[in-house]
Amino acid sequence: MNSPATYLTDPPAHSPIADGVTWVQGVALGTTATAIAILAIAGIGLLMLSGRLELRRGVTVVIGCFILFGVSGVAATLTGLSGINTQSNPPAPSNSGPLSNQLRSPTPTAYDPYAGASVPAPR
Repeated sequence: MNSPATYLTDPPAHSPIADGVTWVQGVALGTTATAIAILAIAGIGLLMLSGRLELRRGVTVVIGCFILFGVSGVAATLTGLSGINTQSNPPAPSNSGPLSNQLRSPTPTAYDPYAGASVPAPR
């Protein structure tokens, strides 16, 4: 027997509650929920423009959608303020070797709004 036997009395390897919370988060913040929220905000906007819905109710719905989809950013900000480092930083690349000059990023240039225009360059 290569693997240890598992018994019914052994605790599960992962928490079913955490799996359920992850599933609820995926449903509430997934692509389908995002599409439904976009359609709801568009519908609320049309109802407000036509005068069928008062402004206070429409703003409440829009703010609720922002809170629902922005809570992960707020939580990340709060954990960042508490000093808990949830992200690991990759090591910086070393600048030694024959290709180090070629791998460096170019120096930033001034903003040019016509840089991608399809006008032939002057000769």
